Amino acid sequence: MNKELRPRLLTGDTSTGRLHLGHWVGSIENRVRMQDHYDCYFVIANIQAMTTRMDRPAEVHQNVMEVMLDYLAVGIDPKRSTIFVQSEVPAIAELTVFFSLLVPYPRLMRNPTIKDEIRDKGLGDNYSVGFLLYPISQAADILSFRPQIVPVGEDQVPHLELTREVARRFNQIYCHVDPHAEDSQHLAQGGVFPIVETKLGRTKRLVGIGAPGPDGSLLKMSKSLNNAIFLSDDPDTIKKKVMAMYTDPNRLKATDKGTVENNPLWIFHETFNPDKKWVQEAEERYRAGTIGDVECKRQLIDVLVSTIEPIRQRRIQFEKDIHYVQSLLKEGTAKANETANTTLILAKEAMRQRYF
Repeated sequence: MNKELRPRLLTGDTSTGRLHLGHWVGSIENRVRMQDHYDCYFVIANIQAMTTRMDRPAEVHQNVMEVMLDYLAVGIDPKRSTIFVQSEVPAIAELTVFFSLLVPYPRLMRNPTIKDEIRDKGLGDNYSVGFLLYPISQAADILSFRPQIVPVGEDQVPHLELTREVARRFNQIYCHVDPHAEDSQHLAQGGVFPIVETKLGRTKRLVGIGAPGPDGSLLKMSKSLNNAIFLSDDPDTIKKKVMAMYTDPNRLKATDKGTVENNPLWIFHETFNPDKKWVQEAEERYRAGTIGDVECKRQLIDVLVSTIEPIRQRRIQFEKDIHYVQSLLKEGTAKANETANTTLILAKEAMRQRYF
């Protein structure tokens, strides 16, 4: 399909470190598959990383390259997709300011992802205006490229809903789109921005390998919680992490009956093990107390190594020519600027704020 005729897709990741299995099943495997059917843009969101790391700029800078290496390693192809750095596209920042005028402060504070991050990162009242602004910045990341679809993990759905609200409000105020118009009719009625669709991964929120939180619920996989298996982990590291994985705390020996539900060991098998017959039979044996955790973990190690090792090896090859990797990122960012600048002109014309 001609690239110019494909529907457009945008998504990305904050540059807070290397990507892990939660990123893979939440969104990345969808992105890799969708490259042949969509005009894909992938943002490495370094400004959003700065909202909680403003005192660690060198770390954020390095993590941009870590994410870029992971993108290339998993199979995101710069010949078919556009990868770019958020801060190097000034149109995004300008649209962020315009969009901030459309979003009431109480609406920002109702965002459950904001509340979760304030709690999980122990920010209390010690967070910046920029931190609160990042959902609007994310809306600008997306709408700058006017995509039809955004593949994300479940935790990003509240941000996508805010993006949809911003697009509707902009189109209604500045493009005179009927407030009762269906989302699919906004462009036909002269709106600048499409009302984007969300595409979730096959696993909405992959749990981490560690113990539950204080309330007993399983925590999502996260670098900051030290409960992640990374797409760049070597086989020995994977083995060490899986063998230490939290399972059923009430199962003290292999002959004890075990619980499969809400057990990370079995969530991972159900998610990653292609041998569904083995998984079903092993789960029955686990409940009956006729198979041990160690045997099941060894099986999982083999599965995860077979998934991750090809990705890791490709990453090693790209690491050998980091200047080439940087050139790919520079080329993608140049193309992203062209697209975003076109959108900015359309938006400013609609707002009657283009003077020259």
